[in-house]
Amino acid sequence: MTTLSLPTPRTLVFIGDSITDAGRREDPEELGRGYVRLLAEHFAAHEPTATVINRGIGGDKVADLEARFGPDCLDLAPDLVTIYVGVNDSWHRFTRGEHVTEESFEQGYRHLLDQLAASVPEAPVLMIIPFVADIDEERARIHSDLDGKVEIIRRLAQERGHRIVDLEQVLATALAAGHTPRSVTEDGVHPTPPGHRLIADAWLETAGR
Repeated sequence: MTTLSLPTPRTLVFIGDSITDAGRREDPEELGRGYVRLLAEHFAAHEPTATVINRGIGGDKVADLEARFGPDCLDLAPDLVTIYVGVNDSWHRFTRGEHVTEESFEQGYRHLLDQLAASVPEAPVLMIIPFVADIDEERARIHSDLDGKVEIIRRLAQERGHRIVDLEQVLATALAAGHTPRSVTEDGVHPTPPGHRLIADAWLETAGR
C-alpha cells in the first residue's frame, strides 16, 4: 500500500489597504469579498492544507502597515507574504491634504521588507503594484503623485529579488480586451468583481500556480 505524502501546510498572508480588506472585518471567515477570497477558494480546491489570512484594513498607508506589521504579519509565521499598499499614500494627498513624500514612502516600504528578510527570510514576497483607472480628471491627477511611488516599489522589488503583480499592465490588458475603467473599478481605485478576478488571476500567474 502506497502512503501519500501530503504537502507541508503553508500560511499565506495578504496585508494592505481596502482593496485587500474588501469587507473582511464584517466577514465571519475574515476573507472579505475581493481577490483574497478568490485566492482562498483557489487554494481550498488545489492546496487544501494551505491557510489564507487577510490582514487588509481600509484606508491604510505604508506607515499604517509599519505600525501593525508585527501582529498582523510577522507573528503569523507566514510562508508567503503579499503586500498591496500605496494608493492611499497618493490619493489622500488630494482628498485629505496628507502628503507622503517619496522619501518617507520608500523608507517605510523598505522597513517592511527589512523586517521580512530578518524574520522569515525563506518566505517569498509578492509586491502588488497599485493602480488608478482614469474614470475622470480627479482620479487621473492621482498619477502625478502615485507614479513616483510605483517606481519605488518596482525598484525595491528588483533590488530584493521579489516578484511583482503588475496591475498597471493588468489594467492595460483589460482595457485592450474591451473593459472600460468603470467596469474594472467602481471609483477608479476600488475594483469591481471582474476587477478582483483580474487581480486574483494575475497573482496566481505571478506566484506560479
